[in-house]
Amino acid sequence: MADGGEAGRALERIGREDPRLCAFIEVWPARALAEAERARQLPLGGMPFAVKGRTGIRSYAARRLIAAGGVPVGATSVPGPGTPWQTWGLGAHGRTVNPWRPDRTPGGSSAGSAVAVAAELVELATGSDGAGSVRIPAAWCGVFGLKTTNGLLPSPDRSGLASAGVLARSAVHAETYLRCVLGGCEPTTADDPAAGDPTTDVPTTAKLPDLPLPAVFSPGLGYAEVDPEVESIVRHAVRRLVGAGVVRLVDRTCALLDPREAWQAVRSGESSPAAMEIRRENDLRLDALFARAPLLLTPTTPNRPHGHNGPGELYSTALTWAFNLSGHPAASVRAGFTADGCPVGLQLVAERGADVSLLGMARAVEDALIAVRP
Repeated sequence: MADGGEAGRALERIGREDPRLCAFIEVWPARALAEAERARQLPLGGMPFAVKGRTGIRSYAARRLIAAGGVPVGATSVPGPGTPWQTWGLGAHGRTVNPWRPDRTPGGSSAGSAVAVAAELVELATGSDGAGSVRIPAAWCGVFGLKTTNGLLPSPDRSGLASAGVLARSAVHAETYLRCVLGGCEPTTADDPAAGDPTTDVPTTAKLPDLPLPAVFSPGLGYAEVDPEVESIVRHAVRRLVGAGVVRLVDRTCALLDPREAWQAVRSGESSPAAMEIRRENDLRLDALFARAPLLLTPTTPNRPHGHNGPGELYSTALTWAFNLSGHPAASVRAGFTADGCPVGLQLVAERGADVSLLGMARAVEDALIAVRP
């Protein structure tokens, strides 16, 4: 294979590791090597990245990354046909496996994107999140995942529940994504497909916040049953953040109404008075919370990664889909591991529109918990 710089090395890793991981549906070596040559003088300098699913290359985020000098190397796996659950993936070589536990699913629906990042095949990968589809695989693969504020970027979903997102090695790497898709990568080419977009006025540089951050910790959001070991690991992570002076817990919790009925009603387009009331009441409670503290902390999922035969009656989305309804940006940071070797995610939620600030908060959290750096 021709050198191709970073893109060439990424393609070599994919060729070596993907037959066992099944993270990719398609790989594009010829295109990637040609793009790498073109991108050398652009801001991202040929940084290889992956896109979610076959349609991901047409997404707004992918187009922005390409215009800034990113090189797409392939399309990652998403759930295939045959089951109603979305926490798995089907790649070109078979079912997508969790890099930490091959007998477990990586989560989904941005399954292959999370695996490609966790296995260091690429630095970052695009995703989309309609109920937790970025944050769940980020948590279960032990990487960073961000769901942006609803409406900040074009939604791939008619209901508006799905938001663009990114899977990355860390919040620092995710900042590269957000800076480019919001317009912070300076002029690239004359035919930039997103030139003139109004989101270019959004600040794009994440700064470390003043510490400690006032924060609310809610292990179950008032309605979810959480695996005791998962809750224990997240509690321990929060205690470490308090001990390190990163957060200061305020003396209150967050109790929401179970959003399941409201999410399903919005998704189906058949809302009801009961669903509308759930959504309205949760919005009021979250508005009150963020008026007092800039950060909400929860487990990302109530459960650990399940086997490839499915989650049974569990809803892995129990702690994530509330924020697809409310529109708040939310991220998952690795909190630790269960005794059987499964990563556990800590979910960080911030006020609507505070995506850049959330990345700064996540960097501070990562410094205290896992000290990930480029």
